[in-house]
Amino acid sequence: MKLKLYNTLTRKIEVFEPVSGKKVGFYACGPTVYDFAHIGNFRTYIFEDVLRRTLETAGYDVNFVMNITDVDDKIIRGAAEKGEDIGTFAAKYEKVFFKDLGKLNIKKANAYPRATENIEEIIKLIEKLLKKGVAYKAADGIYFDISKFPGYGNLSGLEKRTLKAGARICADQYNKENPGDFALWKFPPSPKVAAGQVKKEREPSWKASFGEGRPGWHIECSAMSMKFLGETIDIHAGGVDLIFPHHENEIAQSESATGKKFVNFWLESEHLLSLGQKMSKSLNNFFTLGDLEKKGFDPLAFRYLVLTAHWQKQLNFTWESLQAAQNALSSLRQEISSWDEPKFGCAQYEKEFFERLSDNLDTPQALAVLWKLVKSREKASEKHKSILEMDKVLGLGLDKIEPAELPEGAKELIDEREKARKDKNWDKADELRQKLEKMGVEIEDTPEGPKWLLKS
Repeated sequence: MKLKLYNTLTRKIEVFEPVSGKKVGFYACGPTVYDFAHIGNFRTYIFEDVLRRTLETAGYDVNFVMNITDVDDKIIRGAAEKGEDIGTFAAKYEKVFFKDLGKLNIKKANAYPRATENIEEIIKLIEKLLKKGVAYKAADGIYFDISKFPGYGNLSGLEKRTLKAGARICADQYNKENPGDFALWKFPPSPKVAAGQVKKEREPSWKASFGEGRPGWHIECSAMSMKFLGETIDIHAGGVDLIFPHHENEIAQSESATGKKFVNFWLESEHLLSLGQKMSKSLNNFFTLGDLEKKGFDPLAFRYLVLTAHWQKQLNFTWESLQAAQNALSSLRQEISSWDEPKFGCAQYEKEFFERLSDNLDTPQALAVLWKLVKSREKASEKHKSILEMDKVLGLGLDKIEPAELPEGAKELIDEREKARKDKNWDKADELRQKLEKMGVEIEDTPEGPKWLLKS
């Protein structure tokens, strides 16, 4: 199938074609491990997982890399407050992150490089930028000069906005309406504290030719994506909140260093909302996967909920919508549990399903095709086979559903009822149906014979 995807850089849907045949280099911005990832973050990670699964189903060999930011302002501040080194502080959040990925059935990346393990590559990239004259040394660190990169703002649409010459942004997070030269490397804060000033946390640092310090937030992704995937990659994904400044800055520093196009396809998923606002830690309106589990929800119900909305549209999270998703997933599992062993498949439904996915990853429409197949009168064994093919992309864990077992005596009643129907003894058939319903067994008569389902 030809996969068509919306490219943020060109602002249009394009046919996806990799740089190198069937091999796809796919980089995604991973978590900053200063706290537990929230479900807004996981909406993006689920989108990336579905994209990867779709590519693999289409026959591509995907090399998927997701970074782990384990040094930045928030991590340093949080570690200082806890009296821990940054490695100990970040490790506990990273551990939970990987557990949550497993609960959501998100496939493991080919690599999870950490910023602190790739300092050498980061330093070499900064040295190259200094040598080319697009970066400069200031009193508090090394900065990228955005005036030296003519294409700055093309991704985010800032190209028509006036850039403030000489305005330096030291913090990893800053006003997204105020583009300025950004920090590639931060020198340690001065140990001397003037009267009335607050002493900064002790920062980790590494030696470099341009001065001891530690990396800024943006440079790590450029260094690690090039290390693992090469100078030009096929796909870079993340959330829409990363378009500016993070992804914009990645393009500037990467293309300035190599003279080549950095990324062919930029894909950023929309926000998960909470009470109509973007879910974020700064607004304190977020939930973790653990919060959902405490209320009795299956993590895969959240995955199902995410699939019901297009990745380019905002999704408003409510407990009611999550309950509806859990109910739908439970119904799907119940249906499948009573089906015969999978064989053959329903080609026309699979074709339609993958056509929907290939059209800019339209998961809501793909789910609609799945349910159309579930409710169809196709043979159960054939439906079962096709549903499992679909779930290789949806990732709802439908291949792990155990076959349901009929209550003792129910099989005999079903056979007896079928005989009564063939004899046109409708009163007897209705009486047996009522007995089965009292046992928790629902019966549907189909051209292929009776279909049963255990009531929840």
